[in-house]
Parts: sequence; structure tokens; C-alpha cells
Amino acid sequence: MYYIGVDLGTSAVKLLLMEGNGRIVNIVSREYPVCFPHPGWSEQSPEDWWRESAAGIRELTKDIDRSQVAGISFGGQMHGLVILDKDDQVIRPAILWNDGRTGKETDYLNEVIGKDKLSEYTANIAFAGFTAPKILWVKANEPENFARIEKIMLPKDYIAYRMSGVHCTDFSDASGMLLLDVKNRCWSPQMMEICNVTESQLPKLFESYETVGTLTPEAAKELSLPETCKVVAGAGDNAAAAVGTGTVGNGRCNISLGTSGTIFISSDSFGVDKFNALHSFAHADGHYHLMGCMLSAASCNKWWMDEILGTKDYAGEQTGIRELGKNNVFFLPYLMGERSPHNNPNARGTFIGMTMDTTRTDMTQAILEGVCFAIRDSYEVARSLGVSIERTKICGGGAKSPLWCRMMANILNIKVDILENEEGPALGGAMLAAVANGEYASVEEAAEKIVRVKSTVEPEPELAARYEEKYQKFRQIYPTVKELFDVII
Repeated sequence: MYYIGVDLGTSAVKLLLMEGNGRIVNIVSREYPVCFPHPGWSEQSPEDWWRESAAGIRELTKDIDRSQVAGISFGGQMHGLVILDKDDQVIRPAILWNDGRTGKETDYLNEVIGKDKLSEYTANIAFAGFTAPKILWVKANEPENFARIEKIMLPKDYIAYRMSGVHCTDFSDASGMLLLDVKNRCWSPQMMEICNVTESQLPKLFESYETVGTLTPEAAKELSLPETCKVVAGAGDNAAAAVGTGTVGNGRCNISLGTSGTIFISSDSFGVDKFNALHSFAHADGHYHLMGCMLSAASCNKWWMDEILGTKDYAGEQTGIRELGKNNVFFLPYLMGERSPHNNPNARGTFIGMTMDTTRTDMTQAILEGVCFAIRDSYEVARSLGVSIERTKICGGGAKSPLWCRMMANILNIKVDILENEEGPALGGAMLAAVANGEYASVEEAAEKIVRVKSTVEPEPELAARYEEKYQKFRQIYPTVKELFDVII
């Protein structure tokens, strides 16, 4: 049998076709636009997601016996607000995870409702990208749209709805809404009251590996797939990536260098960072995880290459970087504001340390190192909680750069495992579909049998020591310039 993983990303949907034994048969990617109607805002059309996903699935499966496709599941960009009316029509463009418009609403939740209360209700505090502040923003700024809301959904769940007709979500993705009682895996009555929404407006909750339904006749026809194909709940992109990298089970770690960057630490038991610098979310394996999320990771390098240097030769720009740990230029990678651990939508990308002999290569190096340093900021929070991490998996577009992986190993001073397949959320989605169809008894078994490490990058003591000195300088920059961001925004 075949299984499809749908990775609904910010700039494109990646679709992966997997056999039950874990062999990847085909991968298709289709892009769609992101709209920035105001500085710091980020929106997309859910119809674009569906159109490109449907076309991509037809392309993905054109060379196989489509009657053998047994399941579809998802990894998807988290936190986005999709609102439907009584006819299940999209009311307005989706407000995305990296949208920073909700500063006022976030402050209201954290300062008026209070961080302690939010943490008690949901295990997390409010961040500008979370869904609950977006709901409050729509209520305050678009009351006519708020009055029409019949269903509140997340991005990947809109695709699942278009396939199955079921308004659904999973616990991992719902964890990032600030509406879920993460510990007890149910919607929070207090948060529903605060946001003036009802449980009937929220989707039904599933574990990531549970079947929500099968393809509707209309969806089966559009996708050219059998109506018996199961639609499986799936997971938020980071939890799905964790499945795809085998980061399940207690104490496992994965770093993702995609549009955003994350450090993901799986746990068998529920736990909360008392400073709420890390997110405490449900995991796709039925357990929990801690996660630090930076809003701009590989996208920093993409911005630098595409918009500033005007080149697509990403690898070529890295060939001149040889003196690791000796660069005097630093970069704060806060191009879309920042979430973990600073929770500051007003933060901005910043170069510091340039002199007349600073080169293009120095600044390219600073971009790559700045992302690693920012990941380490969250890593240090985890260490302060007593979490011991000796090694990590790595995935995402940035993981394709051997140089970046070497920097990560030495800046964090831990082993970095490089995987045979770096497909992250798409592979995780396909694996969840396979579990739902009984190919594997559990997510853990699927990860054990499918995920393979091809090599490991070991930290180099001398280089790690140099980077330790550089990191101690880096971590002083943000507190020093923090107040300036509020002035220049």
C-alpha cells in the first residue's frame, strides 16, 4: 500500500509518496504566494493551499496504481487562523504564524489576563503568532467577520476538511493555538471564554495517528484517489518533522532549519518551563514535547542571498567561509520579530561588528552563525531545566548545508545526526498515515523501522571553544539593543 504525506509549508506544499515499508517513491513540491498587506503582516489564501495540494497529489500519484493509496496525513505550518462561515466558506485570508499584528492582543493576554493564568490554562503564554491573539484581533478590528465565524481551523486542517468533510485538528497543532489545555488534552473552557468562542466553533480533537474519516466522493474525484483512502489527523509541522526524523521517545532532540527554526525535545511526561520561554506542547506520538521556535532561520539566508546579494548560488556563497569561530561580524536573525526565547514581535534583524575590511563572505557567515546562536538561546533554556542533550537530529532546507551542520554541532557542542532522508514533516505525515492503517503498531515502531542516520557531525573541541566565546558575546547583543527596537519600529 501507499501513503501520502502533505507538508503544508509557508511558501509551498511538499507532497511525499511512501510505500508501507518506508521507501519514498516520489516527491512533488508546488509553490503558492504569501501576501504582506502591511509591514509585519503575513497572509495566505486557503484556496491556494487546496488547489496546489490537489494538483500536487495528482502529479505525485500519476505513475502508480492509485487504488493502492490507503491513507493521507499531514504536517503543517502552525498557528495560522482560518475562519469559515455557516456555509464552510473562508471568511478572510488566513493570518499566518509569522504575522506580527497582534502585539496589543498579546500584551492584553499576558499582562491583563496574566502569564500565570495562561500557563495554568494552556501550559503556555501568549506569543504574537499564536491563534488566540489573532482571534481577538479579528474581533476588535473586523467585527463583521468575527460575527460570521462558524468554524475556527488551522492551515493543514482546512486541507483535511476539504478531503474528509470533517472539521478536525490534532493535539500537537492545537497546542499552538493557546486554546488547548495541553496537560489534559482538551479545549480550555477559560480560554474559550476569554476569546469569546464556543466549543462548537472549534474542530474535533484527535491524536495525530488517528483516522478522522475517508475521502468524500467529491475529494476522491478531484484527487483521483479511492474513496476508501483514510484521512489521518496529522500534526503541526514541527511534531510531524520530529516523527519524520525519529524524534519520538523520552529525551530525543531535533533541530529544524526551515523557514522558521526550532529545537524540539520529546518527553514521555508533561512539563512546563517556568519562564515560558519554551513552548510546552502535545507530541504526535501521544506524549509531549518542549520546543523553542525562532521565526526566521533558513529564511534569513534566503533573504540575504535572494534580496541582498541577488544570487541563487547558495552553496557557492559558502565556499569562501573557512575561518570558523573567528568572524567578528554578528547577526541577530529577527527579520520577522522573534518568539523563543525573547517573545518580541518588534525585534528586527541586525548586523553589528562590521569594519572597512568586512567582506561579503563575513556577512554570509554571520547569517549562518546567527541562526545557530539563536537556536542555542533556546537550547540553554532547556539545559537550565535539567534537560541533558548529547545529540540531535537535523532537518529542513538548512540541513542540506554541511557547513551549517558543522556550525550547529560546534556552537551547541553536541553531536548532530544527518539523516538518509531529510523530508521532515512530509515523511512524518506519511508515517502517521501508515500507523493509522496498521502498518506499524505505534509511531515509535514506525520511527524505529523507517528513520536512518547516514552520518554524524562531531563537535571539534578547539572550534567549540572558540564558538563558546563568540556565543557569550552574541547573547549580550539583544539585551543591549532591545529598547531600540521599540523606537525604530
